Amino acid sequence: MSVRVRFAPSPTGFLHIGGLRTALYNYLFARHHSGRFILRIEDTDQTRYVPGSVEDILASLRWAGIEPDESPVHGGNYGPYTQSERTDIYRHHARLLVERGTAYYAFDTPEELERMRQRQQAAGIAPHYDRSSMRNQYTLGEEETQRLLVAGSPATIRLKVPLHGEVKFDDIIRGTIVVPCKDVDDQILLKSDGFPTYHLANVVDDHLMGITHVIRGEEWLPSTPKHVLLYHAFGWESPLFAHLPLLLNPDRSKLSKRHGDVAVRDYIAKGYFPEALVNFIALLGWNPDGDRELYMLDELIEAFSLERVNKAGAVFDIAKLDWMNAQYLKQFVVRDLPRLVAHIRPFLEERGWNVSDDYIARVIVLVHERIHRLPELIDFAPYMFSPPEYDDDFFRSVWTDDAAQLIEECTQLIESLEPWDAETLHNRISTLAQAHGVPFRIIGTLLRLAVTGRRVGAGMMDTIALLGKDETVRRLRTFLRWTSERVAHA
Repeated sequence: MSVRVRFAPSPTGFLHIGGLRTALYNYLFARHHSGRFILRIEDTDQTRYVPGSVEDILASLRWAGIEPDESPVHGGNYGPYTQSERTDIYRHHARLLVERGTAYYAFDTPEELERMRQRQQAAGIAPHYDRSSMRNQYTLGEEETQRLLVAGSPATIRLKVPLHGEVKFDDIIRGTIVVPCKDVDDQILLKSDGFPTYHLANVVDDHLMGITHVIRGEEWLPSTPKHVLLYHAFGWESPLFAHLPLLLNPDRSKLSKRHGDVAVRDYIAKGYFPEALVNFIALLGWNPDGDRELYMLDELIEAFSLERVNKAGAVFDIAKLDWMNAQYLKQFVVRDLPRLVAHIRPFLEERGWNVSDDYIARVIVLVHERIHRLPELIDFAPYMFSPPEYDDDFFRSVWTDDAAQLIEECTQLIESLEPWDAETLHNRISTLAQAHGVPFRIIGTLLRLAVTGRRVGAGMMDTIALLGKDETVRRLRTFLRWTSERVAHA
């Protein structure tokens, strides 16, 4: 079998992180089996269409390194398959089902359907379409049905579900699933406006596109019996199914914005690496052999199998994602520092900080082990790009009567320091500390306050060496003036 899979999102908003995982699993499965990965936009419900969502889906997938294998032409441009451009195909197939006797016309108004639901609820019956009591091809007869159609009466086409028996299908992840036919509604296939429902368009496209495996989220499992019946109604062979486990919040509820970001674009905006996010979501529900946790995309392709996907929901642990991103950050510092410079530069320019690539690279090397995401550098070490703001509480906690003298001597020492490097600076400051009979850390803390304004940061001598002699001296002089004003008004 030549494997063909698809990712078929609806353009109803920005791509959800769960949608990215579904796309990824389809992509990994296709690549593992040297198959084809197809992208299809399921936009038959135009009332739910959100402008810009298709562009977001495409951009998010491209960012993650997930590219479709087929791109049909749309008005001279290449793009994904789009269902709204294929409505004639669905109408044709809906009428084929009517001809086969596996679907029928129904003329019920919304008011009639609502009265039916109310009757069923009053009788304690689960709401479903009652074929025997409503206005449809079977209760009206062929002659009246044709008269109404010729007259242009609004009509839907519904699937004719067997009244007895059961629907049975195998799920690669969940095993054999059996559903009584009586629990499956006569689903609308073609709406009165001529547009197909999700169920009809989905099945027709999967068949015509030769999809061999339908890999999708668990939330679509209740729809699968309808789809299996549709395949039977057409006389087609069903694809194989695999329904992925839900992504969960830490409290094990379904992943939602109430607990944090759920759109892929949010993680892009926060500066996560695509390699890290792809690696992280790949392991949300799928367990490869061994204890290894870091995989590049080609390694995920080699290792992936649907048989190792879990049934149980997977908790989206943002702390784990942060840890994983930090591991990739360490790797990229060693093997692709220019990429990191290009990655962080737009974030710096948003603050109006225009500095050289070489300086940015040296700052990244200095602080990368203390952050999880590269943009955190901005909040962790803003003093590397602009003068510090002093913390009153920090000042009061470290200031002593001889602090100004110590900083003055440090300033003079730094002005004359040669050669200019962190090791020489450390040795000279150590000598100064010994001369005053104070621990090195006392002077180091005073320098941190004066030069960075922060309680924590990267190594102080390395920080000063990177800032440079002129900038460091300028900050020390500014700090001494600030402290003299503070002390004078105390």
